[in-house]
Amino acid sequence: MPDVLHDLPEPIHRLVPSPAGRIHLVEQGAGPLVLLLHGFPESWYSWRRQLPALAAAGYRAVAIDVRGYGRSSRPDDIAAYRMLELVEDNVAVVRALGEESAVVIGHDWGANIAATSALVHPDVFRAVGLLSVPYAPRGGPRPSEVFAGMGGGAEEFYVSYFQEPGRAEAEIEPDVRGWLGGIYAALSGDAVPGAGAGDPHFVVRGGRMRDRFPAGLPGWLSEAELDVYAGEFERTGMGGALARYRNMDRDWEDLEAYDGAAIGQPSLFIGGGRDASTVWLAEAIEAYPVTLPGLVGAHVLDGAGHWLQQERAVEVNGLLVEWLRQLR
Repeated sequence: MPDVLHDLPEPIHRLVPSPAGRIHLVEQGAGPLVLLLHGFPESWYSWRRQLPALAAAGYRAVAIDVRGYGRSSRPDDIAAYRMLELVEDNVAVVRALGEESAVVIGHDWGANIAATSALVHPDVFRAVGLLSVPYAPRGGPRPSEVFAGMGGGAEEFYVSYFQEPGRAEAEIEPDVRGWLGGIYAALSGDAVPGAGAGDPHFVVRGGRMRDRFPAGLPGWLSEAELDVYAGEFERTGMGGALARYRNMDRDWEDLEAYDGAAIGQPSLFIGGGRDASTVWLAEAIEAYPVTLPGLVGAHVLDGAGHWLQQERAVEVNGLLVEWLRQLR
């Protein structure tokens, strides 16, 4: 039999117009469009192991650099990174590719962006896949108030730490490569925290997030792959990526009309058994019969951490392809 993966054309890098100015994307394969959205702190490159697998299965797989990352536009105004702006970027990508609709799949922040894209534009996004971060409808108190109460007196939740402009940049940018390697290791399923290191999702007041990162790289990440990520953020800085955290209250206000709203399109969830995003939001997963009535499958991979599509590429690819085939 022919080697399908080796027979594939090389991925194509393109810039397409969007409300932000431009979106950089990487495209491989032909067939129904599947749009892939990364999270923090990543880029299109986090889908490098999915692009050929989806292309080989008969899909037009497209991974983008979300606004603020990589070669996509990076507006100066923090408010330009609000959720509804990112949703319109996704619509613009679909249109620029000459398509009417797409399946949208996201990881981490990309999962939130994918879910909101499906919610706001069900005519464009006909199905939605969520990795690591479950769908939870808009509701409850203002997000900044919730996060401010999560750390207690001695610690601060990482989201609050990220929300103050310039603060996290001052920690990360002097050693981008070291910080990225540390957070990738800390949130991996194979993480081995140092003695008494504490939860890396919380920052000791007056300390740094990286103080709780383990040494070394996770097994799924090579030095050369880390160089790719580090090279992008060394060039762009971290401000555009961190702006997503700085718009959570704006998003809460912008999406008031969708309070408690369900997503009716066919959906898929894949989480990691050792991922705080999946564990802490267990109630959101339990609510899926109401919030995701079109759910086709929900999977939690034992022992997996946060970086699912990179840590468990073979399993994730299999689940994605099986789900996509069911949609067809």
